[in-house]
Amino acid sequence: MKNFELFLNQTGISIFYVKVGLGFLFSFFITYFSIPTIIKISKRKNLMDEPGVRSSHLRKIPNLGGIAIFYSIGICTSIFAYEIFDLYKFLFASLIILLYVGIMDDIVVMRAYKKLVAQIVVSAFIVIGSDVRIRNLFGIFGIHEIHYWVSVVFSIITFIILINAFNLIDGIDGLAGGYSLICSALFGISYFRLGEYNYPLVVLSVVLIGSVLAFLYYNLSNYRATKIFMGDTGSMLLGFLLAFTCICFIDIFIDKKLLNVPRYHLKSAPVIAVAILILPIVDTLNVILVRFWNKKSPFEADKNHIHHKLLRLDLTHRRSSFYIIMYYLFIVAVTYCFRHTDVNILLFIVLLLGFVGAYIPDFLYVIKNNKLKTNN
Repeated sequence: MKNFELFLNQTGISIFYVKVGLGFLFSFFITYFSIPTIIKISKRKNLMDEPGVRSSHLRKIPNLGGIAIFYSIGICTSIFAYEIFDLYKFLFASLIILLYVGIMDDIVVMRAYKKLVAQIVVSAFIVIGSDVRIRNLFGIFGIHEIHYWVSVVFSIITFIILINAFNLIDGIDGLAGGYSLICSALFGISYFRLGEYNYPLVVLSVVLIGSVLAFLYYNLSNYRATKIFMGDTGSMLLGFLLAFTCICFIDIFIDKKLLNVPRYHLKSAPVIAVAILILPIVDTLNVILVRFWNKKSPFEADKNHIHHKLLRLDLTHRRSSFYIIMYYLFIVAVTYCFRHTDVNILLFIVLLLGFVGAYIPDFLYVIKNNKLKTNN
């Protein structure tokens, strides 16, 4: 690889743009050509997703698409963004553990506590082992620098919440994949604007985009023969990687006074990160609050998720995913426009808009029913 970099330098071609281009192409085609084989094996061995209480589909569909996503990310990141695995030595080990747990859960359904233990181990690896943690809240609730062990616990909990939150939004075609693609693009653009020190994270974001884009080709297919879900394998991997990129993004704006490391200043960095990941955060919080209000277990499956509410309005999976993603992109745009506002006010605005979005479908459902009653 180093010889190749020397050759490109001699020709005047930027190695970064080559990595971005090849990273995208290879990640896309690896996933694209892997999925048909996974579908074939899944059907032959009956490794299919059975419709359940929370399901929005009526037939058995292969649910091991996450394997192709991991395969693509593992290969392309190791080749085109190898610096990441050098900087964060526990990252690849964490991905392997999540792959194993995800496949086990997709095939035989693991008990919740076993998955939780694995998620705690993985989060501890990356937080303690690789020191990827939330060190500073930039004045949110008056908190700035966080004590090391408080930071460790808070960061581990954040990883666990985001891993499971992405799992929960993976309920209709295109939503988890489409939202992951948008989040990766937003973080990738941000890293690119912050300079070449962050280029490996840009390449990682591009690899994620390529892999998820190829997956969506099959996930959004109208033909049952080529349709596949990402399963827990895919949703946990994407949730973990987006939590990782989110915390790395916040960390960039903390002045660690390291030699040759650029210094950036943006007090609203944590709020911007929350805005980018607002859908899984709000959806999970809202569902848990509703379950508590109804005196039910927070772990009990139901159909109170935002995507379920839109399906009640007789929207298709594609339209529901599109409307949800567009609304939460609107929140990101608002956050960016007001990024220099007081962080606590901005956080309140972001969360308020997020929860308003969660209840717009309920409002529309009531209007629709009232119209039907009036007409009858």
